Amino acid sequence: MTAGDKSGQLMSDINVTPFVDVMLVLLIIFMVTAPMMMQGMGVSLPEATAEPLESEKEHLIITLNTQNEVFINDFKVTVDGLGEKLTKILEGRAEREVFLKADKDISWGTVAQVMAEIKGAGVEKLGMVTEPEKFEKESKKSKSK
Repeated sequence: MTAGDKSGQLMSDINVTPFVDVMLVLLIIFMVTAPMMMQGMGVSLPEATAEPLESEKEHLIITLNTQNEVFINDFKVTVDGLGEKLTKILEGRAEREVFLKADKDISWGTVAQVMAEIKGAGVEKLGMVTEPEKFEKESKKSKSK
């Protein structure tokens, strides 16, 4: 048998083309779906003139939408079970800080009930999440003065 004769030998090369094709398809799928997964709950937040807070840590966010559904981050809970769930979540945390995102069209009574449940769970700091006022509204206010 000569060096150029391979008729009796096994082929030891690995064909990685199918593997690369599958990985590229998965990469494209994840690139398309990742932004959709990070949206959170859709609520129409009230507008305020306060400056946004800068922070690097992940916050615990309570969301209240127009159907009066309550979410802890992305997990749905009942209003009555909110305090119990928050108590369990906050047991291991040093900072007992929560942010509330409530839709602007919800009745104040519902928001107050949720705030009472949050405070009853031992939360020390409760922040309200708002949208910054639109620039057009600010320019109209300054012209009217």
